Amino acid sequence: MFKVTKETTMGEMLSHDVGIAYLLMESGMHCVGCPSSIGESLEEACMVHGIDVDDVLEAINDYLDAKQYEGQ
Repeated sequence: MFKVTKETTMGEMLSHDVGIAYLLMESGMHCVGCPSSIGESLEEACMVHGIDVDDVLEAINDYLDAKQYEGQ
């Protein structure tokens, strides 16, 4: 099972599930498609945007857990 951590890069997350992009944009991170963001960790990207990484991390993992639970 894929779990996102603070060290997971934006590219790794989006390669695993593009639905994560919606959660990132909803949290205020509107540069999801920016080529320079792909190598950033979730923690780095949140820091640059002044977003609480723990809140975003929880939302992403809740989303992934729900998808797995639903069998998708």
